[in-house]
Amino acid sequence: MPAFRTTVRRALAAAVAAPLLIGALASCGYGSKAPKDERKVAAEGEKLSADRVRLGYFPNLTHATALVGDQEGIIQKELGGTELKVSTFNAGPSEIEALNAGSIDIGFIGPSPAINGWVKSKGENLRIIGGSASGGVKLVVNPDKIKTLDDLKGKKIATPQHANTQDVAFLNWIAERGWKVDAQSGKGDVSVVRTENKIAPNAYRSGAIDGAWMPEPTASMLVGEGAKVLLEESALWPEKKFVITNIIVSQEFLEKHPDVVEAVLRGSVRTNAWINANPGEAKDSVNARLKALTGKPLRDEVIDRAWPSIRFVDDPLAATLRAQAGHAVTAGLLEKPDLKGIYDLRPLNKVLKAEGMPEVADAGLGVK
Repeated sequence: MPAFRTTVRRALAAAVAAPLLIGALASCGYGSKAPKDERKVAAEGEKLSADRVRLGYFPNLTHATALVGDQEGIIQKELGGTELKVSTFNAGPSEIEALNAGSIDIGFIGPSPAINGWVKSKGENLRIIGGSASGGVKLVVNPDKIKTLDDLKGKKIATPQHANTQDVAFLNWIAERGWKVDAQSGKGDVSVVRTENKIAPNAYRSGAIDGAWMPEPTASMLVGEGAKVLLEESALWPEKKFVITNIIVSQEFLEKHPDVVEAVLRGSVRTNAWINANPGEAKDSVNARLKALTGKPLRDEVIDRAWPSIRFVDDPLAATLRAQAGHAVTAGLLEKPDLKGIYDLRPLNKVLKAEGMPEVADAGLGVK
């Protein structure tokens, strides 16, 4: 039992995997100056209970379910005559603000902003209704300076943003090794350098950082600059799974339009099935959507290097979200939250059952 607990504790460090960003995203990723996307997918057939549903996601690899579901029209097909309107975001806080303001109804988002949004609204605005992706976070280092994990002591290692999911994961991993770092300043036995994903490659080239605990595709971009993968966060988790992308919905929209929510979830489930069955086509689809959104697709070698580390799953992996919250508390970045009720997986389980797939669990954090 102690060994299991140790494994889980180490796994928790990985839970904090935040959005993997592409293009030119600020703090959480790339693509913040994306050109307007003129692509249209027709809404055809009978409308559901809403005329439209407004969906938010990031232009990055961990949001590939949304990118492909949008690009291939899979989500729109499930919505029939109800129009799918899409907005993209640079970072989790801005997407939570849009949800709170009623500008979007449903969103793909990482675990930390979902938890923070829940806490700040005192559990009154959002619910997590599904999962989308697991994994895709790596520790990459300068092989001339760092050859083993012990060599990180005294080095400058980047994370994307103060208190984001990778930052919490790395702080927790450091603590697991018995090293000390001040969570606010990043100073200590390891220098934690908060560095935007878009800036990380230049920072690595200049020697401003010796490595990075980063999501994809940034990690693979650094490998292209000569860095070496020293650790994948998935190795720290039981079954090598931890949540990186959730699906959230406003509680008001869920109450008023459960049929629309089910349709979006059915589109997500069917998109994940298509991605897993057609990885080559899926990568092309992701890049086509990224090109439309950011004006620039990923290089083939970057997406090919990054893709195998990401799993596309419908299960929100609720136990790992609970773990991620615990690590944020331990790091002093979050007061202990009451997460009971953050999940409502009834619509997803209804969809999964209809698809002949096993239901998923909420780790005791579901709505009553």
